[in-house]
Amino acid sequence: MTKISLVVSDVDGTLLTKDKTLTERARSAVQRLHQAGLGFTITSSRPAIGMRFLIEPLALWLPVGPFNGSSIVDPEMRPVEQHLIPASAAKRSLQILREFGADIWLFTSDKWLIDNPSGPYVAHEQHTIRSDPTIVTDFSPYLSSACKIVGASADAVGLEACEKVMQEALGSQATAVRSQTYYLDVTPPGFDKGTFVQATAKRLGISTDAVATIGDMQNDLAMFRVSGVSIAMGNAADNVKDQATHVTATNEQDGFAEAMEMILKRNGAG
Repeated sequence: MTKISLVVSDVDGTLLTKDKTLTERARSAVQRLHQAGLGFTITSSRPAIGMRFLIEPLALWLPVGPFNGSSIVDPEMRPVEQHLIPASAAKRSLQILREFGADIWLFTSDKWLIDNPSGPYVAHEQHTIRSDPTIVTDFSPYLSSACKIVGASADAVGLEACEKVMQEALGSQATAVRSQTYYLDVTPPGFDKGTFVQATAKRLGISTDAVATIGDMQNDLAMFRVSGVSIAMGNAADNVKDQATHVTATNEQDGFAEAMEMILKRNGAG
């Protein structure tokens, strides 16, 4: 059995509770990983600025993967790699999201742009990423600098249907996958949480068989597929659980910490 050398975690619905809190047990579990000599980092659909508040409490020293891993930034928030959605795919994405009635958000490397400040999830996102949006009337000037486009909608069934239409329409031009039941993320082609895991393993000179990943949503499946151990949260959808090697408790029950304790025990360090 290959020992785990690196753990890569999702953030929302996994590392954090529903109210976006990092519990003391979760923080302590990461500290124990560090003490046992395991690498630890995070990847998320969040922009880099929305991950900054976790750097210090988790003592992160490896690069992190915002925008579903399609960008890589160091702990000082300096870009290591950055990729953009092709402008034509960005334009088509906006058309499809409008057809499904979703609110549109466009993220550049340093801005969150919206055209509907009264959208139902704007306040939630402000709380989540600890940053305010820039209100625009036209996204056209930003289509060539889009790191991520989000469709936000309270219609979960409609957004799932939109995801399928988006994937068919964009093909290999961009990646379209839900990061929450109410968020559909469009990110640059060829990069996802799985490629971030592979890049981090390569940086450390280890096999991906020695990587454990943990998450709760469809966008986490890309990293499950390339890691030796994959852990689904108890709050994950059944299709996510089905593709994981283990299932832990929910994010309200310190499932992340429980999973880290399992990894330490597996490594003989528990």
